[in-house]
Amino acid sequence: MGKPGEPGKLFIGGEWVEPDGGHYEVVDPAAESVVGLAPEASRQQVYEAASAAREAFAAWSRTKPERRAAILDRAAELMQRDFVANAELAQAESGATTGTARGMQVAVGVARFRRYAKGALEPVEQGLPPQINEAGPMGRAGVLGALAVRQPVGVVTCITSYNNPWANPAGKVAPALAMGNTVVVKPAPQDPLSVYRMAAALEEAGAPAGVVNVVSGASVEVGAAAVDSPDVDMVSFTGSTAVGQRIAEVCGRGMKRQLMELGGKGAAVVFDDADLDSAVAGIGTTYAFYSGQICTAPTRVLVQRGVYEALVERLARYIGHLKVGDPRAPGTVVGPVISAAHRDRVESYVELGRKEGARVVAGGERPVDRERGFYVAPTLLADCTNDMRVVREEIFGPVVVVVPFDEEDEGVALANDSDYGLIDYVWSGDVARAFRVARRLRAGGVGVNTVGRNMEAPFGGFKKSGVGRDVGSYALHAYSELQAIVWPG
Repeated sequence: MGKPGEPGKLFIGGEWVEPDGGHYEVVDPAAESVVGLAPEASRQQVYEAASAAREAFAAWSRTKPERRAAILDRAAELMQRDFVANAELAQAESGATTGTARGMQVAVGVARFRRYAKGALEPVEQGLPPQINEAGPMGRAGVLGALAVRQPVGVVTCITSYNNPWANPAGKVAPALAMGNTVVVKPAPQDPLSVYRMAAALEEAGAPAGVVNVVSGASVEVGAAAVDSPDVDMVSFTGSTAVGQRIAEVCGRGMKRQLMELGGKGAAVVFDDADLDSAVAGIGTTYAFYSGQICTAPTRVLVQRGVYEALVERLARYIGHLKVGDPRAPGTVVGPVISAAHRDRVESYVELGRKEGARVVAGGERPVDRERGFYVAPTLLADCTNDMRVVREEIFGPVVVVVPFDEEDEGVALANDSDYGLIDYVWSGDVARAFRVARRLRAGGVGVNTVGRNMEAPFGGFKKSGVGRDVGSYALHAYSELQAIVWPG
């Protein structure tokens, strides 16, 4: 991996390898300084990583679950041992605040490895009720027993998102390894260095050569090779819907399994009997977590007209208390977005909202005291309609749009009038109504009076928000194939 400050190396087949494509700079979004030099893999090196994973698969898939569990558990210990250094690197790469880098990035990454160390020991066999068959063309009468067995898929390419360089890769790598798969990890180009730290921990923990491989690059060819390699059986991707659609096309041609966690435009349906303080605190997480760079954020607020102005006023007041600035400084809530290009994209959406007729209640201007860094002021756009692009498209920044509605059916219809369906939210003092509405929402998850998550509940999206489910035991299922074994009783 190299010492801190040294140019990075790829991790292929248990070896740290010089990249064919040289290196590129990883930039701190807050200071605009160089964090480190990340390796740029060639297409051939990506293929070599997949080949190494293929070669390692047979032995790893037959490794006793207890051994796989011990390696994952030990890797978690090593990540925890270097917790402060890991969090500092994650913060430098991603621009996360100190609390987010520690509590939401590295700590969650460690927790996921510990969870799937236990997951490796979960049963993979399920006995099915015996079936009594009459005599016929298939043979004599008899009783047939059956067993459903979960088998590893094979070589899994894990393409990770830039908003969380620890939790997101851990949520793919740990359950895939627990099930007996081998992996090729292609981290986001903006913050790949943390993923190499994860690979180093797995190497030190005793993961056999080829079980884990990491290849990075700023070129789209690196990701393309990680998808189209003939040695890859499955692609697990977190990122934009547009990129996910292109990956799915390649997977379709090769009949490769997919797990897609794509974009979101979470609807927060706020009824007139809601606890508005609770709703504001939940919606406000859009600004606080990763500066809005999170697909599960409640960015599209649908408010019953009776409390519309009150909620808009409270959200504006909430924004006024958010400290925007250096993510390393105490008290900072909103740090930078990932890059200058992304800042420009978010700002262009705010300007588009103005042109579409939205009312800019708060934000809308670049923070004047931030000479360096890719900062966007938390922005609230009110008086929106569902046909506006700022309402329909994922902005992926600290921007919330507000749309009024009158009756329950209208609120549900507005929420469902979206290409996305990852996580929606309902705030209401009437719990029966809240659950009734939740069941009508076309989303993979619904938070009722909360933005909290149960980390054993299935996670994934309807519509263009994704394919498949993970988290908890569902992640183990996602990285496995079902095999039926039948025998005469």
